Amino acid sequence: MSKIDILRAWPQMFGWNTKRKLVIFESDDWGSIRMPNQKVFALLSAKGILGDKTEISHYNKFDTLASKEDFECLFDLLSSFKARNGKSPVFTALSLVANPDFQKIKESDFNDYVWEPLKVTLSRYGLDDANDAMKEGEAKGVFIPEFHGREHLNVGLWLQLLKSGNSAVLAAFELECWTIKRDDKMRVQAAFNWYPGFNLDDQALVLAEGLAEFERQYGRRASFFVPPNGPFNSQLETGLNKRGLKYMGISKLQLEPIHDQKYKKKLHYLGQRSKTGLIYLTRNAFFEPSQGGKDWTRSCLKEVDIAFKYRKPAVISTHRVNYVGGLSKENRDKGLIELSNLIASILKQWPDVEFITSSQLGDIIENKVS
Repeated sequence: MSKIDILRAWPQMFGWNTKRKLVIFESDDWGSIRMPNQKVFALLSAKGILGDKTEISHYNKFDTLASKEDFECLFDLLSSFKARNGKSPVFTALSLVANPDFQKIKESDFNDYVWEPLKVTLSRYGLDDANDAMKEGEAKGVFIPEFHGREHLNVGLWLQLLKSGNSAVLAAFELECWTIKRDDKMRVQAAFNWYPGFNLDDQALVLAEGLAEFERQYGRRASFFVPPNGPFNSQLETGLNKRGLKYMGISKLQLEPIHDQKYKKKLHYLGQRSKTGLIYLTRNAFFEPSQGGKDWTRSCLKEVDIAFKYRKPAVISTHRVNYVGGLSKENRDKGLIELSNLIASILKQWPDVEFITSSQLGDIIENKVS
């Protein structure tokens, strides 16, 4: 076994086991603005706010709100495949339910944060039909929204940077986005990370409002939650199960922010139960073709193979950026072709595979079904 295979295999030695060939696609970031359009990308790039050409991330190049066409292309692909049990592959769509209301925030001189529901954001971008398309995916059983946060934004940090006059953050704000060159000291995408003087009560309010808005938008409570970008203080788990959450996606090595720039490291495993009663789910396979750099289909198949050899479900991480074409239709086409190849290869290599959602995996673990 190669060193890379050993690194892939060791986390599989711990946690819940099953003889079943379970495959779960967890797809993050649905609902977040990220990069509004090509014009904004060009302006931010020209100002160097996204870094030089070698530094610009694939998220800034390709990630944007999904259109009705994006959803239909993805749903048609997923529906075209059937496992032996007659079920199609399904995306657990980790979704954001809100975005900043830039106008009202500006009117407050950056003193107040105001958010708008996703439906309002979609309407402002001329994407009203995307909301209905998303619901069609849920009705077909191929796209099941779960909770990724109120917005994909560290509100406290962002307001501090705006009020301090940070030129890059202000320039992005004027173009109605918050994405900038990555800086580990300014991780505005990490909604529950630390920021100078960060307040857990404020972050708890973000969770409470986000979960309430999720229920309004989807007509049901969320049962599964993945914190944006990972960092999350465990004290925020208190009360989440009372709001319907049963399962939480978490890194095997969790960085728990405890105060400014300080973290506590915690190890986790699949099926672990937290002190608050949540069951932790962990990912063990990755599929990000828009990132480039390697053969993602081949790499992901190897990770699925290792998961099954160690009697683990294959929990595949794959982000929205791979399947949207608002900034580049070529990006969407490439992602869909690669996804089709991946699913076809999984079905060929493991004919008895079962495609389920993250919450269904949690239910299986909770009910002690092997």
